[in-house]
Amino acid sequence: MAMHHYLRLSFIVLFVITSCFCIYFIIKKRSNKKAPKLLSEEKYNSSMTDGMKEISSNDSFFNIWPYVSELKAAKILSKKIKESDLVHKVYRNSTEDFEHILLATEKENHFVKVVVDRNKKKAMGYLFLDL
Repeated sequence: MAMHHYLRLSFIVLFVITSCFCIYFIIKKRSNKKAPKLLSEEKYNSSMTDGMKEISSNDSFFNIWPYVSELKAAKILSKKIKESDLVHKVYRNSTEDFEHILLATEKENHFVKVVVDRNKKKAMGYLFLDL
């Protein structure tokens, strides 16, 4: 009988230790979540070339909505703006390597510009634009 109790106790201890490790790693993973990156002037200027042409938002290949969710979670964009009104304009550089997507904010003539690297198929970052 004593052996049975030791075996049961060892399984309970093993379960508690495993649960603690799982909880620790879940908390650590949530705290290491990357926030959207604010672009420096240098990186922004490197994405600009001689001519930027306006394109239709339907012609943009990049799925902006997961990145918009990150911007909203970081409170860079307001959650009050409807998604249908969010994308103001989309520009593509002359070499067609980068897209600049202007997102509307609550203030008039204030935008959040998202720079997308078309070759890497990911957003480089964002910056604020006041017109």
